Amino acid sequence: MSGLFSSFGATVAVVAVVSGPVYGQGAPQTLALTRIDTQTPTTGLRTSKIVGSPVFNEANETVGSIDDLIVTPSDKVPFAVLSVGGFLGIGTKYVIVPYSALEVDDKRMMLRGATRDSLKALPNFTYSP
Repeated sequence: MSGLFSSFGATVAVVAVVSGPVYGQGAPQTLALTRIDTQTPTTGLRTSKIVGSPVFNEANETVGSIDDLIVTPSDKVPFAVLSVGGFLGIGTKYVIVPYSALEVDDKRMMLRGATRDSLKALPNFTYSP
């Protein structure tokens, strides 16, 4: 039985190679790639490490935590969704701030000038379905 699947897979691979390029809507598609120094991203923070991180102010008070990061398709500017207040998800308010407003200070996320009250005063953010 496994011989049947491997010969089927080989046939599909040969057909894909022989058939040539694929055109979407009848027009060739191109993609401009930019060469990136692979060392540059290694100095950054992975989103998996940022999401869930507490956010501090300059008085070292925890003012919220990062619930999510969102990149809009038109702006390509990341926004941070902060979870403010509440306990175990009850009474939590979500607000959104530009990611550029956050600073990394000794591997901690800092939002200068923020307090829990000032963040709670921001408009409520709700995720779209």
